[in-house]
Amino acid sequence: MEFDFTALEAQERYRLLSNFVGPRPVALVSSAGPEGGQNAAPMSFFNVFSHEPPIVILGIQTRPDGAVKDTVLNIRETGEFVVNMVDLALAPGMLICGLPFDRDVDEIRTAGLTPLPGRLVRAPRIAEAPCAMECLVERLIDYDRRVIVLGQVVMMHVRPDCLDAAGRYVNPECYHPIARLHADNYVVADRQIELKAPDIASIVAVREAKL
Repeated sequence: MEFDFTALEAQERYRLLSNFVGPRPVALVSSAGPEGGQNAAPMSFFNVFSHEPPIVILGIQTRPDGAVKDTVLNIRETGEFVVNMVDLALAPGMLICGLPFDRDVDEIRTAGLTPLPGRLVRAPRIAEAPCAMECLVERLIDYDRRVIVLGQVVMMHVRPDCLDAAGRYVNPECYHPIARLHADNYVVADRQIELKAPDIASIVAVREAKL
């Protein structure tokens, strides 16, 4: 089957892209309004974009009625946000944060989660998150109903058990992030496999032997 994206309706493009490009990590993005009100919302159009500089990327669309989401309003007004990674324990709270509450509702506390003050940003982080990244807005790119947010990570908080004894790599026994597939379907990274590339010399030798 072939799909001409230049002719498809937007919802059809979304369906195909979100079904096949996955799993996508989930960012529970916490932010604060200019007067201190707290907000949190899950984003699955999210990934790390660069390590030098350390950049994460978010894609945030307006609500179905065209209203701008609270997260975008806060990011535009304050220039900062926190990406909280989501594991299975945090997932129920993440789903509550995704509900369309009014802007004056504190989604973090409504979801039964614990806000903690940021170290380098005013936006709160979520205590229950296995990893939280404080970010400053590096760039905003507007596309019709969507804004692409590039955020520079300035501080990372990691729950100690999520790292190995040397504090260098993720402990796969404890860090099980969830990722979104499509619709209400998610996967949990609780089973990891190791794949190592073969030695290039052996591949070249086999190739040359066949010539």
